[in-house]
Amino acid sequence: MTGPELQAVLIEKWGFSYDVQFRRTQGKIFLQVMWRYLEQASFPLSEADYLAHLNQVALYLNEWDQGDYVQQWVAQTRERPRLGKAVSIPLQLGERALEWLADEF
Repeated sequence: MTGPELQAVLIEKWGFSYDVQFRRTQGKIFLQVMWRYLEQASFPLSEADYLAHLNQVALYLNEWDQGDYVQQWVAQTRERPRLGKAVSIPLQLGERALEWLADEF
């Protein structure tokens, strides 16, 4: 998966280039689809910065072998990002999660 492919998944599902962020909570890692999107006048990133950010997110998803999982999860969910409420996708990292959660212990 690449940044532009991730953007296409978001646009296909929800019609906008939503911001995505990783969050750690309750001993798990989530990919959150935030309520802000590139097409908003108030969005803080330029298109080039947004795509660079998505490329970085996609790099992690590929490293964790989660690209297909995220695509399927987005396609199947009925949730949608809305003001103050992100869509949280629980990543399936298995034992590798401990590598990324080490500083929480």
